[in-house]
Amino acid sequence: MPLLPIIKYPNPVLITPASEVLAITDEIIQLMDDMYETMVAGDGIGIAAPQVNQSFRIALVEVDEETGLFEMINPKIIKSVGKTIDVEGCLSFPEVYGTVERAEMIVLHYFDRNGDAYEVEAEDYLARAFQHELEHLDGKLFTDKIIQKIEPEDLEDYMEENIT
Repeated sequence: MPLLPIIKYPNPVLITPASEVLAITDEIIQLMDDMYETMVAGDGIGIAAPQVNQSFRIALVEVDEETGLFEMINPKIIKSVGKTIDVEGCLSFPEVYGTVERAEMIVLHYFDRNGDAYEVEAEDYLARAFQHELEHLDGKLFTDKIIQKIEPEDLEDYMEENIT
């Protein structure tokens, strides 16, 4: 399967709001398949279309096998509750890590590759991943929200000290 190049900051596509998907075509489905392969190859848990130089409101998230893969077309957060701070990284910012405040729980509405509408409630890590990817679709970057930068060599120690 072809892998797409991951766009790195400061490419302007990363700070440009993405366009809504108006029709789910074979090209859109192929893009999602290629995005998934690219995300897995990059050892990521999420990827947004702008990260592969495609300005569409498409994002994929797979935090673990239990929750499975979410392929989201035109996703929108319709509810958010609470606040939590945790560490994040990004495929478009290699070796950049930092703590970011996000909503603790969200409700998300999206369409899948078949055009079926879904609403999902997510908490904690899954909610964080959704919010991170959806911000890519709005041209927003996690680096603009970093509270505390964490050096790559300190990441493992930080994670061990802050696991609850």
